Amino acid sequence: MNIILISSRSAQAKKFVLTKSHITLFVIAVLTSVLMLAVCLYYFSLQYAHRIDAPILKTLLVNPHEEKHQKTQSQLQDDLNVMAVKLGEMQAQLVRLDAVGAHLLESTGLELDNFMMDQLPGQGGAYADLNAEAISFDAFERKLRRLSLMLDDRTDKIEALETLLRSEKLSSSVLPTVMPVDTDWFSSGFGYRLDPFTGKRAFHEGVDFSAKKGTPIRAAAGGVVVYSDRHPQYGKMIEIDHGDDMISRYAHASRLHVEVGQVVLQGQKIAEVGSTGRSTGPHLHFEIRHKDIPQNPSRFLKKPG
Repeated sequence: MNIILISSRSAQAKKFVLTKSHITLFVIAVLTSVLMLAVCLYYFSLQYAHRIDAPILKTLLVNPHEEKHQKTQSQLQDDLNVMAVKLGEMQAQLVRLDAVGAHLLESTGLELDNFMMDQLPGQGGAYADLNAEAISFDAFERKLRRLSLMLDDRTDKIEALETLLRSEKLSSSVLPTVMPVDTDWFSSGFGYRLDPFTGKRAFHEGVDFSAKKGTPIRAAAGGVVVYSDRHPQYGKMIEIDHGDDMISRYAHASRLHVEVGQVVLQGQKIAEVGSTGRSTGPHLHFEIRHKDIPQNPSRFLKKPG
């Protein structure tokens, strides 16, 4: 093949002769260049395609399989993030359940060490590989969701149980059940008796505890002091309001240690035994009144065991 080149600046023409060898080498060079360019583009698409913001260029560089793989990985990461948040919420619920459980055990008087609430329960046994299969991601997600719902349900029930126990404990603390003096017998009971001053049959609205002068008098239940002063017949007397129209009365004291409006706790020292008012000797006259009706204190008081 002869190629003749003619230039406007030169009158002399240049002649080139292309043989089959020249054409073959040229074709090989072109194919090699195209192949190398394709390899470079493929490498570039693998390494830097995720950084390219141009959608058109990115579409040209990223192959369909790689793009599908990236979408799958992105979706998987999003699912893992959601599950991680849910797992964190469940861990927080477990911490709260541990605290509630410890409080319940403390309320019931059971030992915390016997339950090991901060440790996993012991498990064991022989392994039987019967059609064992690896759990799928979808199955794991369903189990996690079901476990989360169960945990929410258990949390609500345990917290409700705690509220009931706390309410019951609070109710027992405001009932006059503690012996007001350190003794286990009455010197005079509740009901009709012969009055020690008149000798006539009269109704005794409380119980008397014989004790030495100065013996501590303690609140049979928690409440608010509504009377702390001298009474014409009861002498130095204290009344404590326990709520729900329940009042306890402590009479004939020698000294008073609380004032009106003061909040007292069950078992707290409020006065000392004396013989003031209409009394034949040192003792505590104790009454329990509901809606101003005298109640038999023996129905409430728990004698020390």
